[in-house]
Amino acid sequence: MTSGNDETGTPAGRLEAASAGEGVEIRVGTPSGDLSLICTPARARELATALGLAADEAERAGSADPVTVRADELRRGDVRDGDRAMTVDSVRTEGATTHVTWKSGAGRSWNQLYDADARITLRRRGR
Repeated sequence: MTSGNDETGTPAGRLEAASAGEGVEIRVGTPSGDLSLICTPARARELATALGLAADEAERAGSADPVTVRADELRRGDVRDGDRAMTVDSVRTEGATTHVTWKSGAGRSWNQLYDADARITLRRRGR
């Protein structure tokens, strides 16, 4: 696998991953030089997971400004702004009423009904 562009299409250095015998070789080209790492397949999967989680966290940090949306525009993964984190688990709109199932960080769930045009302030948007 080879990658050379970031999401804007701008060259971002070279990234390659390939089988290396029983291991995985990861090569990264940067302006200051190349970095090469050989690891087990299990460690390569751990690295991929850690990179994905770090990328998600960086994206969340980049959208620190709250946004306000209509209740009928909520989507799964949206996080409501407030003292405690509440994440949208599901949304269903029927006519002028929006049914939202929220989930707390502790795993508790509850339903709330809103006028479809009610304004909800979010800490961050889901995907």
